[in-house]
Amino acid sequence: QVQLVESGGGLVQPGGSLRLSCVVSGSFFSINGMGWYRQAPGKQRELVATITWGGSVNCVDSVKGRFTISRDNAKNTVYLQMNNLKPTDTAVYYCNAEIRATVFTRMNDCWGQGTQVTVSS
Repeated sequence: QVQLVESGGGLVQPGGSLRLSCVVSGSFFSINGMGWYRQAPGKQRELVATITWGGSVNCVDSVKGRFTISRDNAKNTVYLQMNNLKPTDTAVYYCNAEIRATVFTRMNDCWGQGTQVTVSS
């Protein structure tokens, strides 16, 4: 069984920084794209940033220049470095990974349990 475990969330003041990590564990054949999504209270879950196995990245305009997504394929880990945080970044952040369980199965979207990020003075 595959698990995605996020860490690194917390309470930070505006202008501060946090680094989120997400480790994929368990039995699987391969990981393709990985990414971070977030969901603020009363809002739909939205894309924050994604990264391919080869390192190509994509992120939403609201975080460009402040957030950086990266991954370590050897460690099955994806990171989100968040700088100059704003109160509008407050949300539960979810890790996502496209995982193939065996060589015979298709890619499936897998999700972590989420980690709370609160930006407040």
